[in-house]
Amino acid sequence: MTQLDLRGDDRVLHVAWPDGTSAEFPFLWLRDNCPSGFHPQTREREFDLTGVPADIAITQARMDDGTIVLTWNDDGHISRYDPAWLHGHQPGIGLADPARIEAILWRGDLAPESLPRAAANSLMSSDDALLEFLIETKKTGLAVVDGMANDKDAGMAMARRVGFLRETNFGTTFEVMSKPNPNNLAYTSHALPLHTDLANQELPPGFQFLHFLANEAQGGGSTFCDGFAVASDLREDDLEAFELLSATPVPFRFQDEDYDIRRHHTVIDLDPFGNLQELHLNAHLAGIFDLPAERMEAYYRAYRKIMQMTRSKSHVMTTRLESGEMVIFDNRRVLHGRTAFDPNTGFRHLRGCYVDRGEFDSRIRVLSRKKTG
Repeated sequence: MTQLDLRGDDRVLHVAWPDGTSAEFPFLWLRDNCPSGFHPQTREREFDLTGVPADIAITQARMDDGTIVLTWNDDGHISRYDPAWLHGHQPGIGLADPARIEAILWRGDLAPESLPRAAANSLMSSDDALLEFLIETKKTGLAVVDGMANDKDAGMAMARRVGFLRETNFGTTFEVMSKPNPNNLAYTSHALPLHTDLANQELPPGFQFLHFLANEAQGGGSTFCDGFAVASDLREDDLEAFELLSATPVPFRFQDEDYDIRRHHTVIDLDPFGNLQELHLNAHLAGIFDLPAERMEAYYRAYRKIMQMTRSKSHVMTTRLESGEMVIFDNRRVLHGRTAFDPNTGFRHLRGCYVDRGEFDSRIRVLSRKKTG
């Protein structure tokens, strides 16, 4: 049976569960999260925290038919909590998240055939297959779908199985092929060094879906690099360079006749807990560095070093994707590029789109909920 201990001096309720675990819940936290303060359909909080005194206290705590019942001193309000709900929301631990998946770092020795791979018809028809594939894709940040229909909209349909498509200044979808008068190097036959897309955006796109409709030209091999592995290795090898790249914002810019989109980002971005969160590395979109002159030399040393690492065989994977295959990768983790190709030797046509990380993670959570429900 769940045990309760009201510790008024510390202003906490101590809860001990039958599984041997226990936790302390501050009074104000409990009042703020009283189930009666949430809308029953939308699940949004309606309770106004400023409507109760900051020193609100619990006058009684008891168990009633498996429910925790608390009585408050301000107006005699009664709160009822499911012990399992409190167990899943312990302060300092937080709610379990099926989309919080630990990254598996990889380097140049990863064989392309060992990447997560699934058949398009399976992903389109089975939620269980899709969930498994999304989880594996989050681990590596890079995966392949095969058996795609010879239909320019097939990749978009697959992406929409995951979430809403992200629109950018290039549109909701984009065609990667050699074009006259290109406004982006991707639309040429030139080699593309490894990069993340659209580092000039306020929020760069999340997962990229690239459907290979044709890849008949000589050359044009796809290159990939795990930016998290590069950043992790840099932190171990050269902490000064890592700290410069993770603490110094630099400008990125895209401009053509219709757009001029600019943003400062750090090349290495850490989350509030100090963990690797994303990379912004695109030499083609890098603006004119505007940090103080006395810091420029040190910064360029760090910047060159991470660029050199993304060109090293120890970090880069090269593969050739064929018609009917689609590659999916986390654009804010995995750098991508290609070797040059000769458009006179055959047609090369990719169609792409983006689904942001939030949509990708939401799909994992909803599918996980359905499976366990």
